[in-house]
Amino acid sequence: MLPFGSGTSITLKHKIVMKIALFSDIHSNLPALEAFFEDLSKQNVDAVYCLGDLVGYNIWPNEVINEIRKRGIPTIAGNYDYGVGRNSDDCGCFYKTDLEKEMGSVSIALTNELILDNERRYLRTLPAHINLEYQLNNVSFNLLLVHGSPRKINEYLFEDRDGKSMLRILDNANADIMAFGHTHKPYHRILAYESDGQTKYRHAINLGSIGKPKDGDPRGCYVILSINESTNKFDPDSVQSEFVRVKYDLEKAAKAIEESILPNAYADMLRKAY
Repeated sequence: MLPFGSGTSITLKHKIVMKIALFSDIHSNLPALEAFFEDLSKQNVDAVYCLGDLVGYNIWPNEVINEIRKRGIPTIAGNYDYGVGRNSDDCGCFYKTDLEKEMGSVSIALTNELILDNERRYLRTLPAHINLEYQLNNVSFNLLLVHGSPRKINEYLFEDRDGKSMLRILDNANADIMAFGHTHKPYHRILAYESDGQTKYRHAINLGSIGKPKDGDPRGCYVILSINESTNKFDPDSVQSEFVRVKYDLEKAAKAIEESILPNAYADMLRKAY
């Protein structure tokens, strides 16, 4: 697959539609990533972006990094990538209990042990954000790609966040669409606001996770975002998101965990997607 897909848009109701694939939170799950790339090859997308957290929680950090690098996919740093890139014992994760914290310590220690120098340097140089400005109908329309939020790499933006708070985050970042990961729970929220006496809309899109879903569906999840020359701030339906689910060899990934020093609970999390 070419770095930015086939470069072929589709025509829908006489409009040229640009399809953008967005994915994140692979977490060293090579079987899930391979299944994602196989599925993506059938989608005929125009661009592909990765929103970080390539590593952690499984045994293939180097392989995952190199699968993404060899395709030339623009990628931002997740909190796990940031920590491992700097050989830190802190992944920037939030753990609710001492047991979760202890399990997390084993995970980042193993990742730091497995990762090679060149791959660590790659993680260290990843950008924090990617901002794409489109000129549609001679008006700027901004797509912002972050891992957690524009404010903090490991901030959790859950679907039930207060709408005013979410709008404030998007407004301060000048984002008409903000795509992000980190929570591993996919959703698309359309947020209405008033400006100059008119109702406009912003979009908050969580991509879910390729390699460690937490929404009860163990299949990998990614988003195909569609925009066209008529996409604008006034029509909420002019931005379309498709959440694509991908089956993969889950048992291969789970058994790799169980055969490593990682806690077996991580294998159970993959199987049950929590």
